[in-house]
Amino acid sequence: MFKTIEEFKAQFARFPEADATARAAAQARNASLTKPEGALGQLEDLALWYASWRGDARPKLDKVQIAIFAGNHGVAAKGVSAFPAEVTVQMVANYEAGGAAINQLARAAGADLTVHALDLDRPTGDITEGPAMTDGELCEALSAGWSAVDPDADLFVAGEMGIGNTTIAAVLAAAFYGGGAGTWVGRGTGVDEGGLSRKAAAVEAALDLHAEAIEAGDPVEILRRLGGREVAAMTGAYARARMLRIPVILDGFISCAAASVLSQAVFGGLDHAMAGHCSAESAHLRLLNALGMEPLLRLGLRLGEGTGAAVAIPLLRAAVACHSGMASFGEAGVSGRD
Repeated sequence: MFKTIEEFKAQFARFPEADATARAAAQARNASLTKPEGALGQLEDLALWYASWRGDARPKLDKVQIAIFAGNHGVAAKGVSAFPAEVTVQMVANYEAGGAAINQLARAAGADLTVHALDLDRPTGDITEGPAMTDGELCEALSAGWSAVDPDADLFVAGEMGIGNTTIAAVLAAAFYGGGAGTWVGRGTGVDEGGLSRKAAAVEAALDLHAEAIEAGDPVEILRRLGGREVAAMTGAYARARMLRIPVILDGFISCAAASVLSQAVFGGLDHAMAGHCSAESAHLRLLNALGMEPLLRLGLRLGEGTGAAVAIPLLRAAVACHSGMASFGEAGVSGRD
């Protein structure tokens, strides 16, 4: 779809804003419902946010899409993960067979699940030795994410699988928000001390090698140099969701690193997204703080795949159900406030 990186970047200027008229109407409706003002707490805020992006004062939340993107990373050869790269392929087969955690959580949340494997037999370049992707490879990955979003979806979640991608998330976070490996590197899949040291060394080497591009500050170029196919696909998907006014629930550290590209590129670039949870990965909360997001859940999850966001879907469903389904004081024949 995108033949050049500039074609993708041109979409930023077309990003729509939330519908202020719909939000005002939703606020008026919320004030009339059979409850004390503010009695549903954060559920009310969620409903108003959702209504503003769907452009409907009394919205529905019927069709939820979870898309998992999978890619392999050249930096995995540096021993930065507790698992070998072939696990990415094996887990994709597990998703397709319905055997992973995300399959169960998607079913429980009433969400459709799609799986997108991105050139798994062709890892990205080792970021400690050169750019992760060529311009063409980045365009392919962004296009894959963009095209994966169902235009009929009411809500979108992106999950990921890629051995070594917490290293990628750490180096992207460092490039966007400053700080070195000590700030952003965690244990990911559960690396031992030796693995943690190799991971930190890889992040520092990549930051040094790509320092000039990081200083230049183009977030899409930083993604090309330091990202991965599945990370770039998530960025493309989040951009497409924004264009379609489809609200997004972000998942964990890697999901938020991918989303950070939009936050860095456009003021308010993630206004259509919320943080589903705060994972046990040590740097995730730090990244959420940098994004100015408060997570809906803190359950100690650290699996990825979109699992934390999937668990948050019923919360948003509850918020929308109350907002759109409750009767007003007048409809219910209940005396309101004087």
